[in-house]
Amino acid sequence: MRALLLFLARQEGFRNFALRFAFFRNAAARFVAGESLDDAIRAVRLANQQGMLGTLDFLGEDTIAPEDADTACVQVFHTLDRIREERVNCNISVKLTQLGLNLSSDLAFQNLRRIVMHARDTGNFVHVDMEGSRYTRSTLDLVSRAHEESGNVGAVIQAYLRRSEQDVVAMMAKRIRTRLVKGAYLEPDSIAFRKKRDTDANYAKLMKMLLAGETYNAVATHDEAMIQAAKGFVQSENIANNRFEFQMLYGIRRDLQFRLAREGYRVRVYIPYGQKWYPYFMRRMAERPANVAFIMRNLFRK
Repeated sequence: MRALLLFLARQEGFRNFALRFAFFRNAAARFVAGESLDDAIRAVRLANQQGMLGTLDFLGEDTIAPEDADTACVQVFHTLDRIREERVNCNISVKLTQLGLNLSSDLAFQNLRRIVMHARDTGNFVHVDMEGSRYTRSTLDLVSRAHEESGNVGAVIQAYLRRSEQDVVAMMAKRIRTRLVKGAYLEPDSIAFRKKRDTDANYAKLMKMLLAGETYNAVATHDEAMIQAAKGFVQSENIANNRFEFQMLYGIRRDLQFRLAREGYRVRVYIPYGQKWYPYFMRRMAERPANVAFIMRNLFRK
């Protein structure tokens, strides 16, 4: 089921078919704040009122034209400006394929650099999302280059990749803020753990490395076992709650988000918005197959 959903995430024909059904779009609204920046700012403000932070992601990936990459940059600039104007507590997340990485690494870097510099000028921070494994090396290289010029940019490490321990060591050595996730793409056995228990074990190991480090890092998971492990580790090591944060996705485990915030932990909600929500939504379905049956029961209901 997971492989099928990730395959469909790349199929434009299925996207066009699914979007004919209002229920499909309504289901996506659970995971996406809306299609406009106004929608996104409202979602951030609500998270702030509930004691949580935000990170905004203007959805889009796999850009195939330089002008589209430039358009994405302009939208991110607008997002940074609105965050400052509205005085909401929020940073941003970007994907390098949206900024032109499939066209050239130089184009992607120049666009990333523009965004990072604008974020610095507006007093903000940029997290660069990780995509499929074909982009891992280039993404970390470009993040490292941008970090050398301006410290307000961070990386994402996927625990299901076998290479991730060496990447965590490299990010820690460079003092680059890191968000640790499990990973949401379909990868071959040769480069990724396929069994959940192996991914979980690697996640717990890398999480402890990052939490014990000197950089402010993020534990991004909805897995209560991993969250409990993180809480137990910071307590045993006397690590203050303000030295790290939990990160969770918009629309997933709101109860857990609220509980962690009430307990005094920093919680940041990843809030995506924009018209290009289909691939993101399908990856969320792949992560939570139990939702698929609910959608299919209602997709053809009149």
